[in-house]
Amino acid sequence: MYQLPLPLKHRFPMEKYDLLPRQLIHEGSCTSEDFFTPTALDRAIIERIHHPEYVKKLLALDLNKKEARKIGFPLSKELIEREILIAGGTVQGALKALKDGIAMNIAGGTHHAFRAHGEAFCLLNDQAIAAQYLLDQKLITNILIVDLDVHQGNGTAEIFESNPNVFTFSMHGEKNYPFHKENSDLDLALEDGCSDEGFLHILENTLTKLIAQNQPDFIFYLCGVDVLETDKLGRLGMSIAGCKQRDRFVLELCRQHEIPVQCSMGGGYSKDIKVIIEAHANTFRVAKDIFD
Repeated sequence: MYQLPLPLKHRFPMEKYDLLPRQLIHEGSCTSEDFFTPTALDRAIIERIHHPEYVKKLLALDLNKKEARKIGFPLSKELIEREILIAGGTVQGALKALKDGIAMNIAGGTHHAFRAHGEAFCLLNDQAIAAQYLLDQKLITNILIVDLDVHQGNGTAEIFESNPNVFTFSMHGEKNYPFHKENSDLDLALEDGCSDEGFLHILENTLTKLIAQNQPDFIFYLCGVDVLETDKLGRLGMSIAGCKQRDRFVLELCRQHEIPVQCSMGGGYSKDIKVIIEAHANTFRVAKDIFD
């Protein structure tokens, strides 16, 4: 199943959230029935991850200048509502993945949101909120978060640093933001220009072992396409074909081990919007191929 978020225009190419589902429906990879509009989360669910004082200030648009500058967005009621819907979509998607094997969120992957503050265009950590919800509902006991965005999942690492039920794995560009990295359970920092061959070799050796060692009963996959060589904010050297192969490996491994997986799309900032759409669409195409 797939989640269609509300579009919002700001200085990054948010039109991808509107164009991606259109492309998938146009080509026949999805139908309109495959998409659902999420419902907003109860505040209590959000506060299982985010500090109540931070949530209170966020909802009241009462962050100080330093806090707002760290986020990078001009704050608005529309923006806050959108973030809550995205997190709701990830929670709903995770529940669907338990039934169907996989669920996709066209948005999400807001891994720079910490417990008590947001940063780098991330206000609420959607996959962290969903992971905690599954644990609280006693639906699963052992989670693996696979973060393959070009940027380290610093907020996710901080949130789960003392939680033995969640293993955080981040594979990212060594010299990319954030310049101060938090400690995930496993961090793999890649050199500038890392190509398809190098990236996939490291991933295949690592993830297979992690699954064998940790025996997760649920995986959250952050499949950002800012790993592409064309990305304006990334420093790696992957091709569209290599990025698709990355997704295929992760999702085939989930299917092989019968581990439900929820995917959030994360970043993608190539100059040509067609490149972003094609790379994100490949994730959906691969998912359909493997799980249909």
